[in-house]
Amino acid sequence: MGPKPTIAISHLGCEKNRIDSEHMLGLLAQSGYTVDANEGLADYVIVNTCSFIQAAREESVRTLVELAEADKKIVITGCMAQHFQTELLAELPEAVAVVGSADYHKIVDVIERVESGERVTEVSQEPTYIADETTPRYRTTTEGVAYLRVAEGCDYRCAFCIIPHLRGNQRSRSIESIVTEAKVLADQGVQELILISQITTNYGTDIYGEPKLAELLQALGNVDVPWIRMHYAYPTGLTPKVVAAMQATPNVLPYLDLPLQHSHPEILRAMNRPWQGRINDEIMTRLKTALPNAVMRTTFIVGFPGETESHFQHLCEFVERHEFDHVGVFTFSPEAETPAYHLQDQVPQDVMDDRRDRLMAIQQPIAARRNQAEIGKTVPVLIEQEHPETNLYIGRSPRFAPEVDGLVYVNGAAQLGQIIPVHITDADIYDLHGTVR
Repeated sequence: MGPKPTIAISHLGCEKNRIDSEHMLGLLAQSGYTVDANEGLADYVIVNTCSFIQAAREESVRTLVELAEADKKIVITGCMAQHFQTELLAELPEAVAVVGSADYHKIVDVIERVESGERVTEVSQEPTYIADETTPRYRTTTEGVAYLRVAEGCDYRCAFCIIPHLRGNQRSRSIESIVTEAKVLADQGVQELILISQITTNYGTDIYGEPKLAELLQALGNVDVPWIRMHYAYPTGLTPKVVAAMQATPNVLPYLDLPLQHSHPEILRAMNRPWQGRINDEIMTRLKTALPNAVMRTTFIVGFPGETESHFQHLCEFVERHEFDHVGVFTFSPEAETPAYHLQDQVPQDVMDDRRDRLMAIQQPIAARRNQAEIGKTVPVLIEQEHPETNLYIGRSPRFAPEVDGLVYVNGAAQLGQIIPVHITDADIYDLHGTVR
């Protein structure tokens, strides 16, 4: 038997996809495969695809076509493989395998079968797998940060969302499993753990019969890691019990990532959001009263079918009134497998684009004010990069999650992967500037 082939991974999509890629890297390395960051030198390229919206599929297709034109043997994994397994194999002769979104743990067997001459389809029709702390993992984030998946899949059926079709129903890991992995990551020097799932506030419902996020946060409070950040916290799941756990657990950051999507009750009902019309001033006021120092980030969809100018104005006023720290705005993307695809009163793309731009124009001065309020403070900053030309260090304060929020540009001596005190001297719409204390 000759030497094992060299394998590269091209990661696309969300951080849940990133964890899948990290597990595939870990499994391949454990089995003796050489994993190379240079796709040009690899015998196989695994493309871990995203299929959440049309733009993500287009990016995945571009990547696949470029690799096919370079005569690479391609293993297609992830959500697009789950979505279009038959079509991908038919359209791309260079594709030697498709591996579904819950089948990434079979990657070593897939490569071995391909090496023996088989063209492999390994796609579970109902995704049910979730990796745990025993599954090898090779992290691809900066050394101070790790994503920690607490659950996979989703039991809700929002009218615009294809995730349950691609990722299956919710399946949570046990508190013991999550804490064990958190301790391993802490031992590796990780300074920030980011808890992710489709709906983090629903964590544990499927295995414990009720949400157990509060208990999970309390257990993670015993892990020696300075920052724990939650993503995807649905506001109705931020119960007094969860808020109390956040307040009582010093390493849990007061950072709320609230995927609201809209403010108007009629649009929320049309979206089939789990809280329907209950996203209102009362719930936002309750959260701000309970966690007055919390940083709040959210995302909105504009142009959902049936959204009128009046509905949009309601959203604009909501954003003006509540002054979120960070806001992402997306135009509605019609997905064929979702109920929203068939709704009447689809909004023209130019109207959606205009609404997105108008909402961001409202948010930008708010974001700038929130950042300017940091000037004069000394804040902890996790250092993640060194700029090769300016010699500035680049990091994030607790206000900023990786990839989606701003950065802190730091003058002075620092060490990568460490949290240091930084005196903030300047701010712009998205970023902060400061000097090491």
